[in-house]
This record gives sequence, C-alpha cells and structure tokens, in this order.
Amino acid sequence: MSDKVMSLDDVVGRLRSGMTIGIGGWGSRRKPMALVRALLRSEITDLTVVSYGGPDIGLLAAAGRIRRLVTAFVTLDSIPLEPHYRAARQAGGFPVTEIDEAMFMWGLHAAANRLPFLPVRAGIGSDVLRLNPELRTVTSPYEDGEEFVAVPALRMDAAFVHLNRADRLGNACYLGPDPYFDDLFCEAADTAYVCCEALVDTFGDVPPQSLLVSRHSVTGVVETPNGAHFTSCAPDYGRDEAFQKTYATTPWEEFAARFLDGDEKAYQAAVARWQEGAR
Repeated sequence: MSDKVMSLDDVVGRLRSGMTIGIGGWGSRRKPMALVRALLRSEITDLTVVSYGGPDIGLLAAAGRIRRLVTAFVTLDSIPLEPHYRAARQAGGFPVTEIDEAMFMWGLHAAANRLPFLPVRAGIGSDVLRLNPELRTVTSPYEDGEEFVAVPALRMDAAFVHLNRADRLGNACYLGPDPYFDDLFCEAADTAYVCCEALVDTFGDVPPQSLLVSRHSVTGVVETPNGAHFTSCAPDYGRDEAFQKTYATTPWEEFAARFLDGDEKAYQAAVARWQEGAR
C-alpha cells in the first residue's frame, strides 16, 4: 500500500488538454472547487466535462475551457440558473448532452462496471431522446419485450471529488447527508483525485456506510481545508451564500482578477478579506 498524498499542482500536472473530466458533488454542494481553481491556473483546455453541474461548470465555461458538457443540470441551488453557464449556453459556446438525473447515474454505473451501456426506463416518452438523437433504445430479450433507453457509459480520463476526511492511502468518507455519487465518479474514471478537508490516520467511529470511497479507485489525495468553498461541505461548513451571490452578480473578468489571480492560498486570503469587508 502506497502513500497517495499529492498537491493540487501535482494533480493538474497529470492532466492534458482534450481529456474527459468528471467532477463530483451536486449543484452547489461539496464540489472539489480547489481542484477546479487549480485547473483554471493551468493552460489545460478543450475538455469534455461530466458533472451534476454547479459553479464548477460556471467557472470552466466562463474561462473557455469546455469543449463539450454532459450533465443533468447546472445550478447554484439557491440561485436556480448558474449565470456563467447560462451566458455560455445562450452564446452557443459548446454542445451539451443534457440527460435525466437517473440516466446520468446509470451512465456512471455502466462506466464503473466497464459496461458499454445500461438499460433504463427513464427517458422513454420524453423529449430527452428528441434532444439527444445519439441515444439509442434496446428491447428486452425476454418475454416482456419492453423497450429501454440504452444509456452509454460515462467513461472519464480523470475524476475530481471532495470529501470530508481521507487517509493517505486513498480511503475517504463523507460526514454530511448525501454521498452525491462521488464513489461512482471515482470508479468510472481511469484516474481519480480526492480532495479532503482533513487527512486522518483512522476514521474512528465513522459509520461504515460513510466510508464512501475505497483506495482501489483513488489515484491521489489532496488535503484542502475549505477546498469546497463557496459550495457547502456539511457538516464542516455550509454554502457561503453571500459570496455565491457576489460570484453570480460580478462580471467574470472582475471576479477572476479579484479572486482567481493566484494559488489556492491566495484565493482563501482574498475570500477572507472580502468577508471582513462584507461585515
């Protein structure tokens, strides 16, 4: 068993333009924002991004890094429409494969199990098939003869997730109310990188069901306290609603110059100064 601890720059150094990147979390909840910010500091671009989208998609869209997006939605939760994603979408910035949440989940399951697709009932009779003509249907080979959508596997070159705690071997747990499919992202990708609020030697009395991610599916671990900011990482902290509003209402160039012109330490310092001024 090997020590998998890395830095943010170590992770980004393993990535290349043109890759397919999966980003865990859900909307504006427990997003691996420190890794997204590190990606923005690089020259990596032309990405296919797979995500239950939130500000991760907004940041990458505003910076012009997305070639194609596969998603079930892109939202900031308390702000229903992610503004930078909306602007890019309205401008026709990149093609989007938008599928049902359940279809997305089964695409992850198919990839995690190294299957080319999985059949699902979701999507039958809806506009999902009209809007995504590349999707195919299959007929059950059994007596029922039922028709299903054949959801293709969502295979990824790399996946990013953020969890509450992790050890140096790559095991990780969540302490909040929902796992957000982060284990499936890790298992569906060729490489997976876990950011965590804190590295631990043992997980103590954490319930077994919270030990979500196993070391066999993890390539690297990065300790990034407050690394999900401004999204939530319950119970460690909630979503920074005031900062999220500032993000949503500030022109991209101004926001990037104020908060993204530096490393993660500089970002956290800039946020602290903003919070002090906002009091």
